[in-house]
Amino acid sequence: MSEADFPEQEFEDRTERAQRLMHAQKLDALLFTTEAEVRYFTGFRTLFWQSPARPWFCVLPKSGKPFAVIPQIGAHLMSSTWLDDIRTFAAPHPTDEGVSLLSDALKPFKTIGMPMGRESSLRMPLLDFEAVKRNLPGTTFHNASDLVQQVRHIKSEAEIAIHREICQIASRSFESAQALFHEGQSLKEAFRKFKIDLLERGADDVPYLVGGAGQGGYGDVISPPTDTPLREGDVLMLDTGAVKNGYFCDFDRNFAIGHASEDVKNAHRKLVGAVQAAARIARPGKTCADLFKAMTDVLGQADGDVGRMGHGLGIQLTETPSLTSFDQTVLQENMALTLEPGIDLGGGKMMVHEENIVIRDGTPEFLSTPADPEIPVIQ
Repeated sequence: MSEADFPEQEFEDRTERAQRLMHAQKLDALLFTTEAEVRYFTGFRTLFWQSPARPWFCVLPKSGKPFAVIPQIGAHLMSSTWLDDIRTFAAPHPTDEGVSLLSDALKPFKTIGMPMGRESSLRMPLLDFEAVKRNLPGTTFHNASDLVQQVRHIKSEAEIAIHREICQIASRSFESAQALFHEGQSLKEAFRKFKIDLLERGADDVPYLVGGAGQGGYGDVISPPTDTPLREGDVLMLDTGAVKNGYFCDFDRNFAIGHASEDVKNAHRKLVGAVQAAARIARPGKTCADLFKAMTDVLGQADGDVGRMGHGLGIQLTETPSLTSFDQTVLQENMALTLEPGIDLGGGKMMVHEENIVIRDGTPEFLSTPADPEIPVIQ
């Protein structure tokens, strides 16, 4: 049950941090429609979000606890969270999918914030949202993406402990590569064995596992596995987003099948060196752009050759901020980040490397066990 994830104080602290920013921005309430925000402020954790048939709402007033406006099917689980006020509607409904109930709930508030910026979405029918606004003449809606992201960027020690646990589970699975992977094995079977190992070691789920394999590198890092067998000279990469208590790890490892060419060895050393360079300067006060530059300097890649080289980590596989040349987000203590440099090997081949860290007052903490500069060889 979601109530066991954190003590009530955790949610009180999150709410109070958000409400301080709401007062500064003169917002009466925040409205959330997406799984991450609803879970972050309530503790409501369920896979039922996979069904798009029902909308879910959470309202955070500028004082007091959040309250929920949700389908009846979620009432029992929501009652196990720290919330006291749970308002329900029948869903799916032929004409009123919570619109009337949500409109009534929002009438006391005249300025309402919602995530509207980068990496946000509206998880309700757009026509229903327009109907809610029509039911609230005089109410204004404002972009609260920065506000919400500021709160979520900073992880509590309780959150970090869960991140650390799932990262160590995945680290141990990667360390078992010699027993899991072999020449002639299909990529599908390699993925399957790795998922099973993660689950047996204590991961709750493995909702994200991608990778690639190819002679001297791979073509991309997002493809599903195929039946193609691993061959000597292949570079095998697996990138996992395994989950514990709703929190992700997100890092990868590269392996050489049989032997590694000098180009592959050198590329792997460069990638690990780029991560180390970023970690050396990853301190409060530095920016995401600073970390991006530290990695591109090691790789010898000009700005624009690659996309972002890392991102925030939390209850979503990827969260803000992004490690890009344009993201000037200032690093703060207890931010959880990925460091993810990539290198173009030419001929349509590439390699990437990724680690997970927490910003500390001083040397960052590696949540994933750092990879050795020498690429491991599967014999």
